[in-house]
This record gives sequence, C-alpha cells and structure tokens, in this order.
Amino acid sequence: MSSMTNPFAADEPDRHVIWQMLVERDITAFLAADWSMVVDDFISDGFMGIDGKKLANPDDWRVSFPTLAAYRTEWMRQAAETRATDFADDPRAAIFHATRLEQIEISGNRAIAHKKFDGSINKADCGIDRLLRQSLYFCRKQEGRWRISGFVGYLPNPMGGA
Repeated sequence: MSSMTNPFAADEPDRHVIWQMLVERDITAFLAADWSMVVDDFISDGFMGIDGKKLANPDDWRVSFPTLAAYRTEWMRQAAETRATDFADDPRAAIFHATRLEQIEISGNRAIAHKKFDGSINKADCGIDRLLRQSLYFCRKQEGRWRISGFVGYLPNPMGGA
C-alpha cells in the first residue's frame, strides 16, 4: 500500500479520520504554509507540545510549545523554510513516502497516534533533507470530531536507549 493511501478503511472510521488529519491534511497545509487549513484540527485550551530534540532520554525533552500559538509560530517558520527550499525531488511525494502512521490506539474519546518519518528529499544544491524522527500525537474527540490536544515530537526514530 502506498504511503499516500490511508491504511485505515471505512470500517475503522475514527482511525481513518485521524490519519487524514495527521498525514494528508498536515502535509498539504505544511507545503502550502497555510495554517488555516489545519487550525481547526487543534484544541487550543490546554494544548502542549514537547520537543524531544531528537534525543532518546526524556530528561532532555522540553516544553517548547506551551501553547498552540507557540507551536503555530514554529510550524509556520518550518513551513516557510521548506517553501523557500529548491528541491530536486517532489517534496509532497517525498514527505508522503517518508511518513508512516499505522498505529493509532483509541480509548473512548482519547487517542494516541504514532507518526514516524524515515526518508529524505533531495535538494537542488545536491544536499539532502533527511526526515528521520517520530512523534506521538494526543487526540481527543470533541463535539464529534477528532482534534489534536498535544504531542511529544521530534523524537529519534528509532528511539534507541538512553
């Protein structure tokens, strides 16, 4: 199955819509640098994002995004940087190829989604943008819709020991 294809069928509607939110919509919005495409995917009240700094030891992780606004600022910075990069490869295809979201645990109106990246995008200057990390997204079903309430991201992939 292509990584551009949602691995969750219609008989798993919750996982299906979580995948759509965290993979398809996120990649599309990120490459367009358009936060408005994903703003409704977040719960701002109580949102918190942890930056694992690509380090396996949780002692080194930081609350880099204590609010959704703080995360939005970093998301937009990264999206603008990506848009300004001249790639030799199609970045959309490369990001989809690198992205895996196959494990989503749902318990009532809560979910944890394991999003992993393992791939690269060739740059026009012969450099390589290596995508090798993972994130855990905490989601909550609110008013009938799944949304992101927080995450622990920028973790090494694989985790390894610390």
